[in-house]
Amino acid sequence: MKKYFEGWYFKHQNKSDTLCIIPGRCEDASFIQVITNDASYQIDFPLAAYHKGDIVSIGDNHFSANGISLLIDKPDISLLGELQYGALTPIRYDIMGPFARLPMQCHHSVLSMYHPLHGELMLNGSKLNFDEGVGYIEGDRGNSFPKEYTWAHCNAFEAPCSVMLAIAHIPFCLFTFTGCICIVRYKGREYRMATYQGVRIRSNTKNHIELVQGDYRLTVEIIGDTGNRLRAPQNGAMSRSIHESASTSARFIFRKKNECLFDYSSDQVSFEFVVK
Repeated sequence: MKKYFEGWYFKHQNKSDTLCIIPGRCEDASFIQVITNDASYQIDFPLAAYHKGDIVSIGDNHFSANGISLLIDKPDISLLGELQYGALTPIRYDIMGPFARLPMQCHHSVLSMYHPLHGELMLNGSKLNFDEGVGYIEGDRGNSFPKEYTWAHCNAFEAPCSVMLAIAHIPFCLFTFTGCICIVRYKGREYRMATYQGVRIRSNTKNHIELVQGDYRLTVEIIGDTGNRLRAPQNGAMSRSIHESASTSARFIFRKKNECLFDYSSDQVSFEFVVK
């Protein structure tokens, strides 16, 4: 299959550590990317090492809705162990809405906004215990990441809450547009803000994001560095370099009319701001 990639983003957090693991495949290889609070790693595999069913396997590494099992031992990274996931929190329907059935450069999916973790991993000889930690899972497939985009996620707040947002340059047929998808999961309720629901992007910079849809307003104030280097898909190959902060600081304010539903800050926010 030419000019195609697919990958998943498994995020794990405890009170001090963030570990994001991205298994996937591109047109001629498979890979696992690992992001920590202060480093990133890329482990390459042949395409034949990649198998996808209910479980995604790359070599001796396995990823599913129930958890992950890792056996990575390379000169620059050793990552061993297993994590089990509790009940996932899926969103109500496809995050792409009506665009899910249309040919797009990149299709995004959200598998779980929040789930409990159990288990521990050994990263370069140091123990990471994720008992009572929280997780998040999303995925992407297509031929390329957007030329320019903003992406953020956080579920490490003082109260049960999870926020995911993405704003991206979207080529579509003979024109382009700026698209937005966002899910706020708060007090057991899902709030969705999206282009196909009439969201307005009032601000989109590396330090400030503001979305307005009907009576609702989400404001995100980001404070942090540019993050660690990752490889990203371009025309089916992992040939593009981007940067992601796996654990930066930000403030999230969510309002309905004049009522503040929440005003939370976290220093465990995952964030990407990519410009051409």
